[in-house]
Amino acid sequence: MKFKAILFAAAVSFSTLAFAQEMGPPAGNALAGDTYGGEVSSSVESKAITVDKLNKQLKKDNKKVENVAIKGKVTDVCDKKGCWLTIQTEDNSKFFVKMKDYAFFVPTALKGKNVVLEGSAERKVTSVNEQKHYAEDAKKPQSEIDAITQPKEEIRFVANGIKVVN
Repeated sequence: MKFKAILFAAAVSFSTLAFAQEMGPPAGNALAGDTYGGEVSSSVESKAITVDKLNKQLKKDNKKVENVAIKGKVTDVCDKKGCWLTIQTEDNSKFFVKMKDYAFFVPTALKGKNVVLEGSAERKVTSVNEQKHYAEDAKKPQSEIDAITQPKEEIRFVANGIKVVN
């Protein structure tokens, strides 16, 4: 009897996990004031810097920057789970953001919204395979995916919290 109970518990756990893996991004309209992940306080929001300033700081320090707040416009969100997003920088380049410890996700309605992100940033080389994976998640055309042939150095941001500002 004990074996059947353990087997049943395992089956329920696996089916729950499988269902969670198949779920898409969370629902929501991403309205001004909405937060995802940890709270982004008003004091943090007022200290948010531009991506351009962050880039200069990373080049100067040449290492990871902790507890930094960034502001920008969301240009893309992972359609599969809402587990990553991109921010548009002042020079129209993309800035990639993941959620810390994969602990929270964001709705696709975040596209086009201005946000403040709190977390850490570092310069990283992204492999061809990883770039292709994210392009597939973003449902890019196959021709665009096939055109990815070189690793790319970029800023990577790991968000503890995200707040919609407008």
